[in-house]
Amino acid sequence: MSNPIQKLADMFADFPGIGARQSKRFVYFLLSCDKAYLDELANLIISVKKRITQCPECFRYFEHDNHDHCERCEKLSIDRTTIMVVEKDADVDQVSASGAYNGLFFVFGGLVPIVEKETSNRIRINELQKRIARDIADNKLKEVILGFSLSREGDYTDTYVRDELRTLLENTSVRLSSLGRGLSTGTELEYSDSETLRNAFTNRH
Repeated sequence: MSNPIQKLADMFADFPGIGARQSKRFVYFLLSCDKAYLDELANLIISVKKRITQCPECFRYFEHDNHDHCERCEKLSIDRTTIMVVEKDADVDQVSASGAYNGLFFVFGGLVPIVEKETSNRIRINELQKRIARDIADNKLKEVILGFSLSREGDYTDTYVRDELRTLLENTSVRLSSLGRGLSTGTELEYSDSETLRNAFTNRH
C-alpha cells in the first residue's frame, strides 16, 4: 500500500512553485488541523470544480452562476476595441486591480517554451487568432496589447505571437503593441504594483 503522506505530498508538489520540502510541510499542516477544517477544505475544492468554469470569450475562470461569460466580458462600460493578451488569470486580476486598463482580456494559457516545437497544445494561439479575426471582421478592434512577463520566455512568447498574428493584422489599422519598460526585466505582471503597470501601459510600444 502506498504511503498516503508521500502520495499527498507528491500531489502538492505538482502545484506551480511548490517543491518537495514545501509540499511535505503542507501535508503535516493538514494533519495538525481538526476535522471541521479538513471537511470545509475538501468541500471547497469540490465546489470550485462544480461552480467555476472558463469564459468562452477570454478563457478566464469565473463563477458561472447562470452566466455564459465572465463579468468583465459582459460589462457594458468596458472598452471593446482593445484586447490585452496575458499569460494567466492572476495577471488579469492584477491588471484589473491597478485601474490602468479598461479593455478586454485574453488568457493565453502560458508562455511558449523556447526549446519546444509543438506548442499549440499548451497555449491558445489558435483561439486567439479566431478571436482577433472575428473582431476585425466586425470592425471592432483597434489594438492588441501583449502583456507577457519580461523574461526570456516572455520575450520569446511576445515574438512568437507577433509572428503568428502578422498575416492576420497586415492591411488593417489594428495596432499591435507590447507593455513598455515600466516593468523591470524578470518581472511578472502578477507581482507588479499599480504604478509600475500604469507606466508600462503609458510606455507600450
